[in-house]
Amino acid sequence: MSKTINGRTTKYDIDDQFLKRHSPRAMSGEKLSQEELMTLFEAARWAPSASNIQPWRFIYAIRETPEFENMFSCLVDFNKSWCKNAAALIVTISAKTSLSSKGEPRPNVTHSFDTGAAWENLALQAFEMNLVAHGMSGFDFKKAAEVLGVPDDYNVEMMIAVGKPGKVENLPEALRAMETPNDRRPLEETIFQGKFGAK
Repeated sequence: MSKTINGRTTKYDIDDQFLKRHSPRAMSGEKLSQEELMTLFEAARWAPSASNIQPWRFIYAIRETPEFENMFSCLVDFNKSWCKNAAALIVTISAKTSLSSKGEPRPNVTHSFDTGAAWENLALQAFEMNLVAHGMSGFDFKKAAEVLGVPDDYNVEMMIAVGKPGKVENLPEALRAMETPNDRRPLEETIFQGKFGAK
Protein backbone atom coordinates (compact mmCIF):
# COMPACT_ATOMS: atom_id res chain seq x y z
CA MET A 1 0.00 0.00 0.00
CA SER A 2 1.48 3.35 -0.99
CA LYS A 3 1.30 6.59 0.98
CA THR A 4 2.11 10.26 0.40
CA ILE A 5 3.65 12.51 3.06
CA ASN A 6 5.56 15.75 2.52
CA GLY A 7 4.89 15.48 -1.20
CA ARG A 8 6.75 12.15 -1.25
CA THR A 9 4.94 9.02 -2.42
CA THR A 10 6.03 5.48 -1.62
CA LYS A 11 5.22 2.37 -3.58
CA TYR A 12 5.10 0.28 -0.41
CA ASP A 13 3.92 1.02 3.13
CA ILE A 14 6.96 2.15 5.13
CA ASP A 15 7.21 3.95 8.46
CA ASP A 16 6.28 7.65 8.26
CA GLN A 17 9.65 8.80 9.66
CA PHE A 18 11.39 8.00 6.37
CA LEU A 19 9.13 10.37 4.47
CA LYS A 20 8.99 13.09 7.11
CA ARG A 21 12.75 13.32 7.70
CA HIS A 22 14.71 15.51 5.32
CA SER A 23 17.73 17.79 5.48
CA PRO A 24 16.73 21.43 5.91
CA ARG A 25 19.31 24.19 6.19
CA ALA A 26 17.36 26.82 8.14
CA MET A 27 18.55 26.90 11.74
CA SER A 28 17.82 29.43 14.47
CA GLY A 29 21.28 29.85 16.00
CA GLU A 30 19.93 28.77 19.39
CA LYS A 31 22.18 26.65 21.58
CA LEU A 32 21.65 22.95 22.10
CA SER A 33 21.88 21.55 25.60
CA GLN A 34 24.61 19.04 26.37
CA GLU A 35 21.90 16.43 26.86
CA GLU A 36 20.38 17.12 23.43
CA LEU A 37 23.75 16.80 21.73
CA MET A 38 24.79 13.69 23.63
CA THR A 39 21.43 12.07 22.84
CA LEU A 40 22.29 12.29 19.13
CA PHE A 41 25.63 10.56 19.71
CA GLU A 42 23.95 7.95 21.91
CA ALA A 43 21.64 7.05 19.04
CA ALA A 44 24.63 6.78 16.70
CA ARG A 45 26.36 4.49 19.19
CA TRP A 46 23.67 1.85 18.69
CA ALA A 47 24.08 1.50 14.93
CA PRO A 48 24.88 -1.96 13.50
CA SER A 49 28.42 -2.42 14.78
CA ALA A 50 30.39 -4.39 12.15
CA SER A 51 31.27 -7.31 14.45
CA ASN A 52 31.37 -4.72 17.23
CA ILE A 53 34.28 -2.87 15.62
CA GLN A 54 32.24 0.35 15.74
CA PRO A 55 34.59 2.22 13.38
CA TRP A 56 32.82 5.58 13.63
CA ARG A 57 34.13 8.55 15.60
CA PHE A 58 32.66 12.05 15.93
CA ILE A 59 34.53 15.29 16.58
CA TYR A 60 32.15 18.09 17.53
CA ALA A 61 32.37 21.81 18.15
CA ILE A 62 29.86 24.14 19.79
CA ARG A 63 28.84 27.48 18.25
CA GLU A 64 30.77 30.55 19.44
CA THR A 65 33.93 28.62 20.35
CA PRO A 66 37.36 28.59 18.67
CA GLU A 67 36.82 24.91 17.80
CA PHE A 68 33.65 25.82 15.90
CA GLU A 69 35.53 28.46 13.94
CA ASN A 70 38.20 25.88 13.06
CA MET A 71 35.58 23.54 11.60
CA PHE A 72 33.65 26.38 10.00
CA SER A 73 36.80 27.53 8.19
CA CYS A 74 36.92 24.18 6.37
CA LEU A 75 33.51 24.67 4.75
CA VAL A 76 33.00 25.86 1.18
CA ASP A 77 31.39 29.30 0.92
CA PHE A 78 28.00 27.86 -0.07
CA ASN A 79 27.79 25.92 3.19
CA LYS A 80 29.19 28.77 5.25
CA SER A 81 26.23 30.88 4.13
CA TRP A 82 23.80 28.79 6.18
CA CYS A 83 25.99 26.86 8.65
CA LYS A 84 26.70 30.13 10.45
CA ASN A 85 23.42 29.49 12.31
CA ALA A 86 24.22 25.91 13.36
CA ALA A 87 24.39 25.16 17.07
CA ALA A 88 27.17 22.62 16.49
CA LEU A 89 29.31 21.21 13.72
CA ILE A 90 30.36 17.58 13.71
CA VAL A 91 33.09 15.94 11.64
CA THR A 92 32.54 12.22 11.19
CA ILE A 93 35.58 9.99 10.78
CA SER A 94 36.06 6.24 10.51
CA ALA A 95 38.79 3.79 11.46
CA LYS A 96 40.38 2.33 8.31
CA THR A 97 41.90 -0.55 10.27
CA SER A 98 40.73 -2.98 12.93
CA LEU A 99 42.46 -5.64 14.98
CA SER A 100 42.61 -9.30 13.96
CA SER A 101 41.95 -12.09 16.44
CA LYS A 102 45.70 -12.02 17.12
CA GLY A 103 45.63 -8.30 17.88
CA GLU A 104 47.31 -7.30 14.60
CA PRO A 105 46.04 -4.37 12.50
CA ARG A 106 44.15 -5.33 9.36
CA PRO A 107 42.21 -3.30 6.75
CA ASN A 108 38.61 -2.63 7.69
CA VAL A 109 37.05 -2.54 4.22
CA THR A 110 33.54 -1.53 5.35
CA HIS A 111 34.57 1.36 7.63
CA SER A 112 32.80 4.03 5.57
CA PHE A 113 29.67 1.95 5.10
CA ASP A 114 29.38 1.20 8.82
CA THR A 115 29.97 4.83 9.75
CA GLY A 116 27.17 5.78 7.38
CA ALA A 117 24.83 3.61 9.45
CA ALA A 118 25.80 5.55 12.58
CA TRP A 119 25.15 8.84 10.77
CA GLU A 120 21.68 7.63 9.79
CA ASN A 121 20.90 6.83 13.43
CA LEU A 122 22.01 10.32 14.41
CA ALA A 123 19.89 11.90 11.65
CA LEU A 124 16.76 9.96 12.61
CA GLN A 125 17.23 10.78 16.29
CA ALA A 126 17.59 14.48 15.43
CA PHE A 127 14.34 14.30 13.47
CA GLU A 128 12.57 12.69 16.43
CA MET A 129 13.81 15.57 18.61
CA ASN A 130 12.67 18.23 16.11
CA LEU A 131 16.28 19.20 15.40
CA VAL A 132 18.03 19.84 12.10
CA ALA A 133 20.86 17.47 11.15
CA HIS A 134 22.27 18.18 7.70
CA GLY A 135 25.16 16.11 6.36
CA MET A 136 27.70 17.70 4.00
CA SER A 137 30.63 16.85 1.78
CA GLY A 138 31.17 20.51 0.87
CA PHE A 139 34.33 21.18 2.87
CA ASP A 140 38.10 20.76 2.63
CA PHE A 141 38.67 17.20 3.82
CA LYS A 142 42.46 17.53 3.97
CA LYS A 143 42.30 20.74 5.96
CA ALA A 144 39.75 19.21 8.35
CA ALA A 145 42.05 16.24 8.99
CA GLU A 146 44.95 18.60 9.72
CA VAL A 147 43.00 21.08 11.86
CA LEU A 148 41.36 18.35 13.91
CA GLY A 149 44.43 16.16 14.32
CA VAL A 150 42.86 13.11 12.66
CA PRO A 151 45.35 10.17 12.70
CA ASP A 152 46.43 8.67 9.37
CA ASP A 153 44.59 5.42 10.02
CA TYR A 154 41.25 7.29 10.13
CA ASN A 155 39.28 8.61 7.18
CA VAL A 156 37.35 11.91 7.21
CA GLU A 157 33.85 11.00 5.98
CA MET A 158 31.53 14.01 6.27
CA MET A 159 30.55 17.07 8.25
CA ILE A 160 27.17 17.54 9.93
CA ALA A 161 25.49 20.81 10.89
CA VAL A 162 23.11 20.44 13.83
CA GLY A 163 20.71 22.96 15.29
CA LYS A 164 17.20 23.99 16.14
CA PRO A 165 14.89 24.76 13.22
CA GLY A 166 14.94 28.31 11.97
CA LYS A 167 12.93 30.46 9.59
CA VAL A 168 13.28 29.77 5.88
CA GLU A 169 13.17 33.50 5.15
CA ASN A 170 16.42 33.95 7.09
CA LEU A 171 18.30 31.78 4.57
CA PRO A 172 20.02 33.34 1.57
CA GLU A 173 17.35 33.78 -1.08
CA ALA A 174 18.89 31.19 -3.42
CA LEU A 175 18.50 28.48 -0.75
CA ARG A 176 14.89 29.05 0.25
CA ALA A 177 13.36 26.93 -2.51
CA MET A 178 15.62 24.02 -1.47
CA GLU A 179 14.00 23.69 1.97
CA THR A 180 11.23 21.37 0.81
CA PRO A 181 11.71 17.58 0.96
CA ASN A 182 12.97 16.14 -2.33
CA ASP A 183 11.91 12.94 -4.09
CA ARG A 184 13.81 9.72 -4.78
CA ARG A 185 14.38 7.67 -7.93
CA PRO A 186 11.99 4.74 -8.51
CA LEU A 187 12.92 1.45 -6.85
CA GLU A 188 13.30 -0.15 -10.26
CA GLU A 189 16.34 2.04 -10.94
CA THR A 190 18.02 1.10 -7.66
CA ILE A 191 17.51 -2.63 -7.12
CA PHE A 192 18.36 -5.59 -9.33
CA GLN A 193 17.63 -9.28 -8.89
CA GLY A 194 20.62 -11.55 -9.30
CA LYS A 195 22.75 -9.34 -11.56
CA PHE A 196 23.49 -5.66 -12.02
CA GLY A 197 21.00 -4.13 -14.44
CA ALA A 198 18.62 -7.10 -14.32
CA LYS A 199 14.91 -6.30 -14.25
